[in-house]
Amino acid sequence: MSVMQDIREKGVIGATAAALEDVFTRVTAGISPGEFRKMLRGEPAGRPNPRLKPHSEAFLLHIKPTYYHESVTKWNHTFRLGLLSTYLFFFELITGLLLMIWYAPSPERAYVDMIRLLSNVPFGQFLRDLHRLGAEAMVAIVTLHMVRTYLTGSYKAPRQFTWFTGVILLVLTLFLSFSGYLLPWDQLAFWAVTIGTSMAEAVPPAVVGETVNLLARGAPEIGANGLLRFYLLHVIFLPLLLILFFFVHYYKVVHFGISLPADEEEVGEDTANRVPADKRVYFLPDVLVDELSFLTAFTTLSIFLTVFFFQAPLENIANPQSTPLHTVAPWYFYWLQGLLKVADKFIAGVLVPGVLLVLLMAIPYLDMNPSRRARDRRVAIVSGIVAGVLMIILSWMGTPEYAVKGAPSVEVVQEIMPEEGAGLIHEVGYAHLPLGVFRTDMEYAIEQEDEHFAELMHHFRDGVRYYEETDPDFNAAYAVLNITQDQPGLKRLRWEVYWYNAEGIPGYFERKFWLHEDSLYWEEYGWKREFVKYLSDLRFPN
Repeated sequence: MSVMQDIREKGVIGATAAALEDVFTRVTAGISPGEFRKMLRGEPAGRPNPRLKPHSEAFLLHIKPTYYHESVTKWNHTFRLGLLSTYLFFFELITGLLLMIWYAPSPERAYVDMIRLLSNVPFGQFLRDLHRLGAEAMVAIVTLHMVRTYLTGSYKAPRQFTWFTGVILLVLTLFLSFSGYLLPWDQLAFWAVTIGTSMAEAVPPAVVGETVNLLARGAPEIGANGLLRFYLLHVIFLPLLLILFFFVHYYKVVHFGISLPADEEEVGEDTANRVPADKRVYFLPDVLVDELSFLTAFTTLSIFLTVFFFQAPLENIANPQSTPLHTVAPWYFYWLQGLLKVADKFIAGVLVPGVLLVLLMAIPYLDMNPSRRARDRRVAIVSGIVAGVLMIILSWMGTPEYAVKGAPSVEVVQEIMPEEGAGLIHEVGYAHLPLGVFRTDMEYAIEQEDEHFAELMHHFRDGVRYYEETDPDFNAAYAVLNITQDQPGLKRLRWEVYWYNAEGIPGYFERKFWLHEDSLYWEEYGWKREFVKYLSDLRFPN
């Protein structure tokens, strides 16, 4: 009845316009089309301010403050790291849900599904690369967010519990990323997770450690049960736990406000919630437009990096009978792997991480200095810098470059064509590998080929010479690369190394690899070849 009355009073066009305006206002939780046009034009809000209404009625804006202090909206105060951490979590949630469509968590299906995703699903590789890049970025951004909070003293009262929930979110982020590491079911994932879970055995007493390890793996060794458990951790348990602490963390941030720059407050004061009217920057539309612009630029950059530069690795299928040379943990656990090289499993895998976690949570209570100003916090800042430097050193110690050396013949071949991961061979590419026999002690064999293959052989020769000069049991050495066409599109590479030890006894090493013309490793981007060449130059200096 009311509809017909509106049509009689306003006409069809007027009634339709009024109905559409009502729908728009309901969808935007209180913002009328006229007010929305004023926002787009940058005009001030009316009084009472209708732009405050969505914060009480809209679900998405309920956890956002209605206005901010202008000082905390400056780029160099927070660098938008908290916003970016939140965005990356939901970015991972969306891409992860899409990836789940083509994945089954079983040893019989997981690796096959990954190959199918990369080769047969439109934009499958792009989607996986986005998800992996987002996971790596999320770990880095959450860590940087914690570092920024520490350096600015924003963990001090009344934000002690906010800091505590932030530490929990950091730990959950690390384990969320690590739990997804096993899902591709390749050699890289299988052995990294096997080494990681083995540290649970160090939990005292031994019976408890063995039980924890068994619970994590679901069996004495990683298998179907372990893969399923890591999958459920990755897609259900850890995300739900992270969402819980995320909302608690966000509630506390809104409740106490983002801490102001230390120089704008008196020592011991916290005035973040008392924002003068002339210092307010309203979320709608100013902060919202700023955040959307920033996230749009970040998303564009992520897509650009994924398309042109980044590729998520996928190695050979998991093989419990073959341990790859130089197996490493994810980069954010390099420091743990470095500790394991200088301390036993209990100290490196249980005691030190446990103590660090407790200290991290207790920082607001250990630092009794009421001032947040850098000049008054020299001890805290220097301590943080020292801790960061130690983590970097330990992370370097966790790489294969430190205290991990095999036989020279093995290391030479491993450097050029590793069992797992991209080496110079993959970067040179299938098309630049001519058929024939090539020796490192015969310059003519190198000079006759194209520049990419010549570069490869030069590094092969440099590796042999390096170990010949540094290892007394590796003398008069030379190496041979034999390339044959085993099948159409498939080349076999047989690497042979000959040498004499200190007693004059000859030695021989042989390893065979096969390289397909449709290998998933990149061949097109010269910058990556140059980067791998740079790493090789560091390893085998002339």
